[in-house]
Amino acid sequence: MTPPAPPSPPAGLTIRGSDSERFRTGLVNAVGAYVLWGVLPVYFLLMQPAGAFEIVAWRIVFSLVFCAVLLTVTRGWGPFLAIARQPKLLLFMGLAGILIYVNWQTYILGTLSGQVVEASLGYFINPIVTVLLGVLVLREKLRRMQWVAIGVAALAVLVLAFGHGTVPWIALILAFSFGTYGLVKKHVGPRVDAVSGLTLETAWLTPLAIVLLVVVGSQGGLVFGTVNGWHTTGMVLLGVVTAVPLLMFASATRRLPLVWVGLVQFVAPILQFALGVFVLHEDMPPERWAGFAIVWVAVVILAVDMVRASRTARGTPVEAL
Repeated sequence: MTPPAPPSPPAGLTIRGSDSERFRTGLVNAVGAYVLWGVLPVYFLLMQPAGAFEIVAWRIVFSLVFCAVLLTVTRGWGPFLAIARQPKLLLFMGLAGILIYVNWQTYILGTLSGQVVEASLGYFINPIVTVLLGVLVLREKLRRMQWVAIGVAALAVLVLAFGHGTVPWIALILAFSFGTYGLVKKHVGPRVDAVSGLTLETAWLTPLAIVLLVVVGSQGGLVFGTVNGWHTTGMVLLGVVTAVPLLMFASATRRLPLVWVGLVQFVAPILQFALGVFVLHEDMPPERWAGFAIVWVAVVILAVDMVRASRTARGTPVEAL
């Protein structure tokens, strides 16, 4: 699962000598975060026979526990409580929590039902959906190539829908839920740090997680603590698995220009796609390959536009590291 758009670090591709170490650290963190998100389906598959609803519920609970530990170790309770005392911020984090729950639940349902490839499609088109939401919600004006990318992506969805026989609902829900989540996070911006944000989101979702566990347990479906020690440990570590890449990503956005973060984000869906096709051997008929090929054209158009816009903003070319 890839993260929302970061809060506006300076654009540009130029890396000067004194900034090279900072850049490298940021790049290592960004690549690390997206690699972890890219292989996350493997982790969720290893959590079987737990079902998707139980996995998400424990993910919420143990993420909250892990964040509480982090706030204690880093002495972050003061800033966290300052954020929690602001009703508007608190409500926005509740909205963010709902959106990330929809994203998490859809993603894990897709993964456990053998639809990792379609989930990867959601994260390929997520940047394009984010651009579209900027127009619809924020009334932003798009450049010509951005409009072209949106049109090509829409064509890809139609090809996948008619060629494969079904609308790629999992991909669309993932893209739009995470795109909207990104808008909410952009609105709160630097007022909410990564750990405090995840803590508030999971705190909002904990009552829902408890309901999910009660319902699943009443139907005899809870497997936590009943398989073996490794499985139980893996479930407990869901909080760490959720928080660590997020913190790496937050570190990267403080050090990297936005355009680099935008380009590196495609590492995650590429890994997910490769995992689904070459490891899990999911079905890829010709029409599905065609749809993905069109999506990749849209992604390339958007990436080229990002680089061009960054160069124009800075007025300088990319320099060698």
